[in-house]
Amino acid sequence: MQPVADLRLVICMDKLCFKRRLEVSQKAFLAVFLLVNSLTWWFWERQNISVIFEKTISISQKAIIFAASDFLIICSSIIGAAISNRVRKSTILHLWVIFGTISSILIFLLPSLPLSYAVLVILIWAISFGFGMPSCLTFFADITRFENRGSVAGLIFFISSATTPAIITVSTSFVLSALAAVIWRGLCSMVLIVTKMRENITGNKQPSFVTVVTNKQLLLYLVPWLMFSFIYGFQKVTIEHAIRADLYESLRIIQSISGTISAIISGLFCDRIGRKRVVIYGFVSLGISYAVVSVAPNSLLSLYFYSIIDGISWGIFIVMFVLVLWGDISSITSHSREKYYAIGGIPFFLADLIGFILKPHLQIEVNAAFSVASFFLFLAVVPLMYASETLPEKIIRRKELERYIKEAKKIREKYEKQKEG
Repeated sequence: MQPVADLRLVICMDKLCFKRRLEVSQKAFLAVFLLVNSLTWWFWERQNISVIFEKTISISQKAIIFAASDFLIICSSIIGAAISNRVRKSTILHLWVIFGTISSILIFLLPSLPLSYAVLVILIWAISFGFGMPSCLTFFADITRFENRGSVAGLIFFISSATTPAIITVSTSFVLSALAAVIWRGLCSMVLIVTKMRENITGNKQPSFVTVVTNKQLLLYLVPWLMFSFIYGFQKVTIEHAIRADLYESLRIIQSISGTISAIISGLFCDRIGRKRVVIYGFVSLGISYAVVSVAPNSLLSLYFYSIIDGISWGIFIVMFVLVLWGDISSITSHSREKYYAIGGIPFFLADLIGFILKPHLQIEVNAAFSVASFFLFLAVVPLMYASETLPEKIIRRKELERYIKEAKKIREKYEKQKEG
């Protein structure tokens, strides 16, 4: 009887292990799909709104509307993070996706609405995107580990960016594009229901916003991220005013391509050598490209060089500052992550907000603007010098050891082949 009992025990353990692996893979798929869906949907609806308002309102009015929407995304994400300790994450995510689908349906109706109602719909859409993002990013951080968070984040941004050309192409037809956006966001709700999201009780403490904002580690990474956002919003408007529209579009395409490639590479590297070094590389390389433009603002070569480096840096910063760092820091402090992601995401939307506010008013020479920007970018590196590495030292050392062992095995195999020959 004993062998039979042992066999049953083994079978039960195998079933349990399989069930756990299946649950983990479902959670991983859900987290990746939620983020890819949300990021692409946000960009998609922005394109749809731009198409609607392209010829119907002035540039200043358009800037005010988009600035207001960015501001509401920031506010709603903070509110969403604040209520996350009172409402289950699964409930927030379900409501968030349903709310987003409803706002997409309202955007589909935009052409038939008066301007005042159209603006209200856009503001509702902004809130529908912002309030669930901290919980979505927290879910992503919960299902990833220090060892793979960067590579998974890079993959998410790579997939999201790779869909951009298709979205822009579809957006030329508003009806088709708006309907597709409704279906795409609605699909997210179906996936949430089918996968039957289950939450792990982490036991993490719920910090106040004051605790989060005064966290030294967070501040040392947040300050450079804020500085970059102000600089980016400023220089984006400067260069758009200074060059031809067709050249500006070409630079944007180059930037998008280099950013997409950079995201997945920087994600892999930050899991091997650490987050801090990758972020510093991004700031230093961007500072050099700005300095080159300030010296030769009329050179096509310097503008293309700037565009490539700018895209690479954006890829690094989105992976690090939007997806990875705040999950790392909250893990180190054993705090719930939503408020870290809400605070850490503010500069991303500030960059756009600043650009929209300055666009109708700013007129400044390119060389002067980029000289100032390059100085402040190098200055932004200073807080990073005092920041601690968020990837644990033992993981970095273990990965180095694994690389050394692989190299040693290759050398040994090569030596044995030579010996046999």
